[in-house]
Amino acid sequence: MEFNCSSPTTIPVVSTFASPFDTSAAVNGSDSTSTRKPISLWPGMYHSPVTNALWEAKSQIFERLLDPPKDAPPQSELLTKTPSQSRTSILYNLSSDYILREQYRDPWNEVRIGKLLEDLDALAGTISVKHCSDDDSTTRPLLLVTASVDKIVLKKPISVDIDLKIVGSVIWVGRSSIEIQLEVIQSTKENSDVSDSVALTANFIFVARDSKTGKAAPVNRLSPETECEKFLFEEAEARSKLRKRKRVDRREFEHGEINRLEALLAEGRIFCDMPALADRDSILLKDTHLENALICQPQQRNIHGRIFGGFLMHRAFELAFSTAYAFAGLVPCFLEVDHVDFLRPVDVGDFLRLKSCVLYTELENPDQPLINVEVVAHVTRPEIRTSEISNTFYFTFSVRPEAKATKNGFKIRNVVPATEEEARRILERMDAEMLTRKSQ
Repeated sequence: MEFNCSSPTTIPVVSTFASPFDTSAAVNGSDSTSTRKPISLWPGMYHSPVTNALWEAKSQIFERLLDPPKDAPPQSELLTKTPSQSRTSILYNLSSDYILREQYRDPWNEVRIGKLLEDLDALAGTISVKHCSDDDSTTRPLLLVTASVDKIVLKKPISVDIDLKIVGSVIWVGRSSIEIQLEVIQSTKENSDVSDSVALTANFIFVARDSKTGKAAPVNRLSPETECEKFLFEEAEARSKLRKRKRVDRREFEHGEINRLEALLAEGRIFCDMPALADRDSILLKDTHLENALICQPQQRNIHGRIFGGFLMHRAFELAFSTAYAFAGLVPCFLEVDHVDFLRPVDVGDFLRLKSCVLYTELENPDQPLINVEVVAHVTRPEIRTSEISNTFYFTFSVRPEAKATKNGFKIRNVVPATEEEARRILERMDAEMLTRKSQ
């Protein structure tokens, strides 16, 4: 993505210590007569500084989404837009805004990754709305939802004391799906090169639905202009084909994994049958489990009245971090989130259960052992005794070098399954990760 070009939209992020409805204070540098949108037009009170800023910047579009014309027809003619028309950036003035800095600080003086995941989803949603908008108030707007996250990779630690910028735009469009690429940029005096300043990359995939019928709806076409934009479009097209091929490859490979399955189960069987003889450098997968539960509140809803994907990713990350911390016995270091599918929407009032475990470890490189954590989000209906999976998240952590240096004889244990279902999950995840690495 070309970030050295001037971005058409840069949205400053300010702290939200004061009430978002306080009209006595200046907003984003405007005078004191600036007014906030009435509470009836806000999707909820659960807002990070970024969602506040995005709402202010795009209030006219969001007002139309919240109050669409009755019996409005669908968009009749698709437009062709360029990536630059959707490109949007947000700027965190962390170096000068003390309150904003405190809202994003983690215990290690870095930016809280969970909050950043929320912001990425919020910005991607705004970009998708910009691309799909036809600037016609007489047509009904599309319902845009997060379908999946292709991958989020942390390239370097993100300091909370240095200004931060997120830039994103649409890079690929299918019939009813959109891929948005986001990059988190943090420059220092020692490192002014744009490519070396990229701290995190993420690719979000949104799908469009007709807000009246709920069926897939076509979206505006994309016309990449620069060589970089054309390259990103081709890469995204290849990823779309790879995602379809992965599903086929897994089904075909299931017949040849009996030996691997038996080898994994043999290790776990010793723990169950002869625990005194079990390998002390290994641990059963079930013994790494952590779980929490919550009722989804109205304050966590998006403009469509459902729980937004960024909130789910935030909660999943916090649980995954805690799981890796308890497992390793040292502070973990986040590396990446692998592909995430949003299988079903989560509604206000849903009983959401998050279950996590260390699925497997990679110990080939002693300097950077990898801890792969799975978090499964279940929407549970106690009244009718049912539970459905809404999301499965896969996080990869390592251990902070400074933390490892303080613990003599530090060693990450191997994780072994106790059941065939656990063994299959491990093998499927390993194979998916292998396919992803080959494609890169």
